[in-house]
Amino acid sequence: MKHFGSWLAAPAVAFLSMSGVHAHETTVAISDLNWTGAKAIAHVIKAVIEGPLDSEAKIIPGLADFAIIAEGMDKGDGSVDVFTDSWLPNHQDIWEQFDPEAIAHNEPYLGTQGTFVPRYMADRVRSFDDLADPEIAALFDKDGNGKGEYWPGDANWGSTKLMQVKFESYGLSELWEPQIYSDATFKAQLKAAIAAEEPILFYYWTPEWIHSAYDLVSLEEPDRTEGCEDVKLDQENWLEESTFTCKFDDAKIYVAYSRSLEQRNPVAAKFLSQIKLDPDVINSWILKIGRDNEDPQDVAEAWIEANPDIVKEWIR
Repeated sequence: MKHFGSWLAAPAVAFLSMSGVHAHETTVAISDLNWTGAKAIAHVIKAVIEGPLDSEAKIIPGLADFAIIAEGMDKGDGSVDVFTDSWLPNHQDIWEQFDPEAIAHNEPYLGTQGTFVPRYMADRVRSFDDLADPEIAALFDKDGNGKGEYWPGDANWGSTKLMQVKFESYGLSELWEPQIYSDATFKAQLKAAIAAEEPILFYYWTPEWIHSAYDLVSLEEPDRTEGCEDVKLDQENWLEESTFTCKFDDAKIYVAYSRSLEQRNPVAAKFLSQIKLDPDVINSWILKIGRDNEDPQDVAEAWIEANPDIVKEWIR
């Protein structure tokens, strides 16, 4: 096994010359990750491959398990070819298990992460220091067990463990407890809490439509210093062995794909290496799909039709 860091440092992908090479363009199998931004990207990728590239692609329903996706990409057997929205360092522990030579990627875009409250709570809760106040924690205690509740993320997300490490490292575990449930359940609870102006504390990232739909405030944390984030999420006792006493670093977010596509569908592989994603554009897709319940394939196709110059750069 090789370290994923080597994958990140790898030079630009070299493609087979199409001259004299008649590669069979196999169907590109795309993951079905369970957050809206990833779903939007998946449908845009699918629409470009099936439209301007005149090839074939499919999104595999329910294929959201990170380890299964990465293993399939590592094998290069076509069972899964594309991980649509890979956040690093959040997904670092997954990729470290596989050969970086088997996996390629595009140029990343940046995402931010943080811990949020609605604006109407900002006069009471401005920073993680405020969370050490028992009176503040009591405001977020919904079940009456003496601990405030926070949402660290979906059970399948690496950030969910990171958030629990944060609360442990800041000495907040006696006052706070994580409530882990799906992203869809969280968004329903967020909507209800904001409608009633009730306290709610949660992890989230940008781009995502909730930041356009609601007035949210990120809690202040110490700046990053050397050694402030020392996490060992792959260990059995990851919570006790890890520390995290500073703000999240900006994440680099990639479209990752099986390098075997360079032989099986070189046109699609070249496109996937060249796609450049803008967080503001992704947020516009998320708004339509996640908030307004538009069909993601319709959103993707409409955007491609309206932005031919951008798509042309992706597939040149």
